[in-house]
Amino acid sequence: MSLKVPKANNLQLFKEGYKHLQGLEDAVLRNIQAVNELSDLVRTSFGPNGRNKLIINHLGRLFVTSDAATIIREVEVVHPAAKLLVMASQAQESEMGDATNMVIILAGELLKKSENLLVMGLHPSEVIKGYQLACIKALAELESEFLSHHLQLFESLSTALKPAIASKQYGCEDMLSSLVAEAALAVMPKNPKNFNVDNVRVVKIMGGSLAGSKVVQGMVFGREPEGIIKKVSNAKVVVFTSALDVAQTETKGTVLLKSAEEMLNFTHGEEKHLEKIFKEIADSGVKVIIAGSSIGELALHYLNRFNIAVLKVLSKFELRRVARVVNATPLARMGAPTPEEAGYVD
Repeated sequence: MSLKVPKANNLQLFKEGYKHLQGLEDAVLRNIQAVNELSDLVRTSFGPNGRNKLIINHLGRLFVTSDAATIIREVEVVHPAAKLLVMASQAQESEMGDATNMVIILAGELLKKSENLLVMGLHPSEVIKGYQLACIKALAELESEFLSHHLQLFESLSTALKPAIASKQYGCEDMLSSLVAEAALAVMPKNPKNFNVDNVRVVKIMGGSLAGSKVVQGMVFGREPEGIIKKVSNAKVVVFTSALDVAQTETKGTVLLKSAEEMLNFTHGEEKHLEKIFKEIADSGVKVIIAGSSIGELALHYLNRFNIAVLKVLSKFELRRVARVVNATPLARMGAPTPEEAGYVD
């Protein structure tokens, strides 16, 4: 009779070098160790005096940053317990836009304390129950520690913004917090919970410095208008998503011209058609056209002729924002807008 050593089930499903852990000593404590390693990785980058990290991602790109959200996004985390912490940090970034590093450090510290309790002999369910009671107590204490509920006031909003800005732009937090508070109050709804962060944008202009930053009511574009009209005020606006040009077929065509007269009249019909369209637009009171695509030379000629300013915005996201700012409906067809479709600019 021969002895046979039993093998673990489903060995062929795992890669070479895998480990099988079970019980308190192996599985739980190893999970805590993995989370602590991730917490220690970003701990030194916390706060305004945090150190930068040199990161090379899987594509070979180089990053030098102290931002925990960027570090977590570019580092490949494989361990499932640490992956949960990465997901929690990403949720914090998506919901609040700040304190991603604090989430990881706090979770790491809580698990460090729980590790000592588990080694002493407490059951994991008892530790979890204790943390749940502590969470209820902490939330109750936070209600008495708030600075101000009046987010509609400039001073309260500026004070609340300073810690978040200081961690990214240390030394400039006073100036930047005032600018951000001013911009946020300009678009703040009656219920601050419905605040849309997309209503505040940052535009970088070459040749300036941080000290030259200011808040602009409206939108700023990094290019000039296409035509000769450079400045318009108190005007009706129309937004087109299509090209301002003569419609052309996708296939090539052949035209047979038998005389010089036919050659002269070849583009005459297109010119008349475009002139009619832009005359109707001008007669409707429109003084500004925002185009989401190309602008033909002939179209630009008639726009200058009818004293209509034209601005080209190639980004569809910027086009949506400017349509929302001027309260206009983006049109896919070229023609005079209805009163409901046109917008207005000061």
